[in-house]
This record gives sequence, C-alpha cells and structure tokens, in this order.
Amino acid sequence: MAHTELTLTSSVPLRGSDARMPVLGFGVYQIDRPDCAAACLRALAAGYRHVDTAQLYQNEAEVGAALRACGLPREAVFVTTKIRYPRLGRGKTYLRALQSVRKIDPRDGDGDEDGGGYVDLFLVHSPHALRPKDRKELWLALERLHAEGRARAIGVSNYQPEHLEEMKGYATVWPPAVNQILVSAASLATGIMAGPHRIPCLPVRFQLNGRYSQLHPWTQQRETVDYCNAHGIVLQAFSPLARGTRLREPALVGIAEKVGKSPAQVLIRYCLQKGWVPLPKSEKEEHIKQNADVFNFSISQDDMETLDGLDRRQGPKFE
Repeated sequence: MAHTELTLTSSVPLRGSDARMPVLGFGVYQIDRPDCAAACLRALAAGYRHVDTAQLYQNEAEVGAALRACGLPREAVFVTTKIRYPRLGRGKTYLRALQSVRKIDPRDGDGDEDGGGYVDLFLVHSPHALRPKDRKELWLALERLHAEGRARAIGVSNYQPEHLEEMKGYATVWPPAVNQILVSAASLATGIMAGPHRIPCLPVRFQLNGRYSQLHPWTQQRETVDYCNAHGIVLQAFSPLARGTRLREPALVGIAEKVGKSPAQVLIRYCLQKGWVPLPKSEKEEHIKQNADVFNFSISQDDMETLDGLDRRQGPKFE
C-alpha cells in the first residue's frame, strides 16, 4: 500500500498468518500497572486498534482488562506481547508464554464458540545475553503456541541479520513475521544509551545505571532493515519518538513547521513512510490523539532525506 493511502484503519499482512497488523500501534512500555488499563482505553477510544506489551513490562493483565472493558470484539484489537527469557525445565518456557496469553485473553474455549484466548503476535524479546540454545528454546515455544492457534503470528525483537540467519538451523516457521527494533529518525543523533541490548529489554532501574554505559548510540540499523525488507519481515519501530529527547532538533522542527504538525507527528509519519509500524507511547489523552493524527499529511522526499541524514551510521555494539 502506498503511504499516501494510509489511514488509521490500514493494516499490513503478516507472513505465515491470516492476521493483519494495524500500521500504527500503542506502546505501553513504562506505563505503570495502575495506569495501564486506562491508558489503553484512551488509545482505543482514539481509534488505535493495536497495543504492544511484553512480559517485562509487567502490564499484560492490564492490557487484557482494557480489551474486556473497551466494548470492542476481541478480533478488532491486535495485541503484541513478548517473552524475554527461557525457563528451566522441559516445557516450562512454553508454559511461561502461555501465561501471557491467558493474562491478555483468558478465554479457555470451553463452550465458547469463539474458541480459546490468543494473542495476535508473540515475539522473542531479544537475542542478546542468551545462548543459541536459549534462543532456540524461546522460538520453539512460540512455534508451539502458533500451531495451537494461541499466537496468530510469531516474530522477534532486536534481532540482527546474524540472529535471523541462525534461526534457519532450528526454525520450522521462518522467516519470522515481524522484527521489532528501536528505529527512528531522531534517536539516531542522541547521546543517550539506546540500543537493542537496552531497550526495551530491561526494566528502567537497570537501563539507566552505569552497567550499560558501554553501549553506544545506535542508528537506523540499515543492514537489519534491508535484510528484513528482502525477506518480507515487517518492521515494528519501538520508541519512534526517541523518548522526546530530540523533539527540538532544528531539522525536525523545520519540517514540522513546514507541514503544520508537531515534531512528534513528523517522526511517526516518517516511520509510516518508511514502511515501519511505529509504536508511540503516551498516557496523556491529548498526546495519544495527536500521535494518531498522522494520516492527513505527507513528508516530501527531500525532507525524508533530511531525516535520513540524521543517521550516524554507527552500528549497535554488544559486549
């Protein structure tokens, strides 16, 4: 679909699945559990139909509560979640993943004509700090959920080409439907820690301490983007607003003034025109609505190239 034809209800097909993923999602990373359900309900009321959570966010149950309270049919809302670590013991990783499904959609299927609960997309959260056999165990657990219909599509997060190639040695389902990575225009030029080893894989109390100071600012990850595009892997863009750290970037502000939108809206639109699925996050109703108001303008090719130019072309490093 051409980017000029996109609307809030647009969706993209996912390989190996009958699921279609809305082109704009609502992220719930770092939204506290007491506030998460209400934030999701505000997003759904604003027209979002895609919510992104994870086991490490510790708010899957709250996302599920919002699904049940919103008044929409379950099939109307696309939900992504993620598993970070395998569990010791045969079958326990699968059971841990199944717990996530039950938190989000607890229907058991008994006497229910709609069948049991499911998530629309289940991802392996990160390949880093894991042994190859751990990555294999996580993926095979998701393949089992997929085969059972508990995960309509499965994918990965923070994977680079070498991890995706490694999967060929053990995966029955390949390529993964999605790769979720931290990729935006503004985050490229920041000096903060921002890499696949750090976001969104660890709780914030660990992310901001000195143990991760060796991680360098990362880039658009063009090698990973090109690899995924070549293999039909849809890219989800985590933290497309770069946590608000670069919203005053002169080049970005200039483009925003030209199109009559906010810098945040330009960054989200940038992702859409790249063919990525952005997952902006906010708890404030005003910002939630603004982040969805990105389908009535386009960024010119020249301005897209200006935003591309913010890329430091400094690949992520992991030690």
